[in-house]
Amino acid sequence: MLIEHRGQRPVVPESAYVAPSAVLCGAVVLGERARVLHGAVLTAEDGEIRTGSDVVLMEHALVRGRTAHPVTLGDAVLIGPHAHVNGAVVEDEVFVATGASLFPGAVAGTGAELRINSVLHVNSRLEPGAVLPIGWIAAGNPAELFSPDRHDELWEVQRTLDFPGTVYGMPRGASMRELMLRQAEFYGSHRDDRVLDE
Repeated sequence: MLIEHRGQRPVVPESAYVAPSAVLCGAVVLGERARVLHGAVLTAEDGEIRTGSDVVLMEHALVRGRTAHPVTLGDAVLIGPHAHVNGAVVEDEVFVATGASLFPGAVAGTGAELRINSVLHVNSRLEPGAVLPIGWIAAGNPAELFSPDRHDELWEVQRTLDFPGTVYGMPRGASMRELMLRQAEFYGSHRDDRVLDE
């Protein structure tokens, strides 16, 4: 399904494939031979999503472009099933496995591997060729790798990365009521979306 959002329409080259159950919403520009499989969602909320060539987005992957953090996927990138790429840059030849998450301002360097259920935190850079192990978290610039049992050490790095400011544009300590009021207003812009004839 192709959807116009905020006056922007997806661009799909002839050589690309978008499954009938996939969604491309707004300023999404696919590269040559891109493949968007069933249930994948690419939503350019208020920032562009642009893929390189030979990119494969597997079933139920979610890619979200933000105004301050557009998404760029380089050439020869795999985004695995149920992976989440939100306002991040993924350089060439990166492998993003099932369930991995990349947050706004994150950069996965050329040839990096983000293995199953790993996390690349906000404003963090995974160096080229680095491997983020299954279930681990990368935080910082350059990113330090943390196993899930090192939460206290991770928090010392993570708290300096400004997750609420980067993701929600609000200071740490803002209430859920304040955050969700802002989020409801922001996502309310979808009420004006228009499904395009294919």
